[in-house]
Amino acid sequence: MSTHGYYRLAAAVPRVRVADVEYNTTKLIAAAKTAAGQGAALVLFPELCITSAGCADLFFQPTLLKAAGSALNRFAAETADLPVVAVVGLPLLIDDKLFNVAAVVQGGMVQGFVPKSIIPNKRECYERRQFSPAAMLTCDEVCISPECNRIPIGTDLVFEVNDELKFGVEIGDDATALLPPSSRLAMQGARVILNPAAAVAIAGRAEYTRTQVLARSGSCVAAYVHAGAGVGESTQDGVCGGSAMIAVNGRPAGQNVPFSRELSVVYADVDMQRLAAARLSESNFCDNLLQAEWPTPRRISCGIDVPACNLAYANLPPRPFVPAPAELTTRCEEILNIQAAALAKRMECAYAKTLVIGVSGGLDSTLALLVCDRACKLLGRSNDCILALTMPGFGTTGRTYHNAVRMIELLGCTFKEVNIKEACLLHFKDLDFDPALRTNTYENVQARERTKLLMNLANKTGGMVVGTGDLSEIALGWATYNGDHMSMYGVNCSIPKSLIRCLIEYAATQAEPELAAVLRDVNATPVSPELLPPSDDGRIDQKTEEILGPYDLHDFFLYHFIKYGAEPDKLRALALHAFAGEYDEALIESTLRTFLRRFFTQQFKRTCVPDGPKVGTIALSPRGDWRMPTDVCGVLWNK
Repeated sequence: MSTHGYYRLAAAVPRVRVADVEYNTTKLIAAAKTAAGQGAALVLFPELCITSAGCADLFFQPTLLKAAGSALNRFAAETADLPVVAVVGLPLLIDDKLFNVAAVVQGGMVQGFVPKSIIPNKRECYERRQFSPAAMLTCDEVCISPECNRIPIGTDLVFEVNDELKFGVEIGDDATALLPPSSRLAMQGARVILNPAAAVAIAGRAEYTRTQVLARSGSCVAAYVHAGAGVGESTQDGVCGGSAMIAVNGRPAGQNVPFSRELSVVYADVDMQRLAAARLSESNFCDNLLQAEWPTPRRISCGIDVPACNLAYANLPPRPFVPAPAELTTRCEEILNIQAAALAKRMECAYAKTLVIGVSGGLDSTLALLVCDRACKLLGRSNDCILALTMPGFGTTGRTYHNAVRMIELLGCTFKEVNIKEACLLHFKDLDFDPALRTNTYENVQARERTKLLMNLANKTGGMVVGTGDLSEIALGWATYNGDHMSMYGVNCSIPKSLIRCLIEYAATQAEPELAAVLRDVNATPVSPELLPPSDDGRIDQKTEEILGPYDLHDFFLYHFIKYGAEPDKLRALALHAFAGEYDEALIESTLRTFLRRFFTQQFKRTCVPDGPKVGTIALSPRGDWRMPTDVCGVLWNK
């Protein structure tokens, strides 16, 4: 069964006892079974967890070291049938030197050892008294028992579960090095970095560790799994908090509550294909010149039958463009400032005396009008230089008309109304077209008539036409070619429909009550081009989302398709999970087919879109962000 690139990672913190190797090993085995039972492909335990990290000079005792070696063999034997790779920590004596190592265990065998590189000498931790750094290794293989094969050891090991799931290990303070092992391991193909640790808890350290985990995952474009020793460790001069957390490419994916007195396990379902796509297309990951200075890594196969992932622990928001509540205000303000600053700059360089905009009372033109208002404030201009036109046609309803007029008045813009029905009827006559036929011609004549008015008014007033089309419409080609498709600057070109509602609601929270009420009614109005006549009771009859499918789904598909190259089967699986209980499978399937078909067939409209500001990581400008031939064949994606 396909995992669609998703694998469950786990960070486990068991309750241990100082130097009680048998007890600790029993707890580790139980925890490994728990993680495997939850579908984890990889489980990380804390540093030196077999013995506990606080044994101090007991690490010099042969009795403890022999017990640790036997315990490792026991752990391997009793987890042999589990479909999981486990990483446990122990002291290892090699050539009369003691090393703090992480052992990678899978299928009843120790696949490799990774020694700690940075041995701290902090006030609360004197590891240098007992352990040697990895640089003092004099071998690259070890044998831990007479009947055992030689096992690879070193900081250059990349472990491969399969072509997608590859990982490396850096222990404790290795993550704080000037050139941490994780950087090299990531450049050598590891998409997961494991960090077993055993730091003493001091005030502020938990937040520092969290920041470090997020930063390392972001700089490595990887999943970063951290497991710290827990409260069972020695409390002679300090206490360990037992922190466990997982981050993916700079974002948190899971974190426990520290100081738990029982087993604590954190899970995250992580998309390895997404990480590969991010490394390939959206970062300078492949440009790291230091790669040439690093030795070729040793690759260790840990092939297992990975369980299918049900995405229960996946960070998969259904509306990926919409900011999280905690950052909503900051992000919305930032986006509106980007749009306004871009428009203000274009006004200056074009010597534009006016901004000409068609206001329909719909989402897109409302946001664009708000951006015009902000741009004028930036330049110290009065809003009467905003020439706001409402152009009623055959499908205009009273609700959208009144909202458009009231917004224009409340913002202090110059209002102009031009009813386009008569001009369109004359054009139908010129075309010898029967207006009783509700075809594309009937609709597009109206859209082009409006664009003609806007363009010519801009010429007359020395101004520029502000485009209102959004990213969702650009992706689907849901615009009339050389109609609403065209403007002199498109301020919404990288704002998807799902985000526009969010921005308008934010603007409403900042507005006077009367304007706020209008903005919220705009948000509550069904999306429609209003090109077909309304219903008998005057309500919108032509609803875009009944034709195309929900914009929330289209935006979800666009995000995962463009940003991470998700294939159609994966887009379907992700949407089924993200929108479970909201949209049924049939609607998701039909909307996906519509998205893929239109995305490829409508490239000709994107090839000649106007300039506009990039706001997020996804945009479809043919000049930089998305370059695709107009005559592309999309059959591979539309099977």
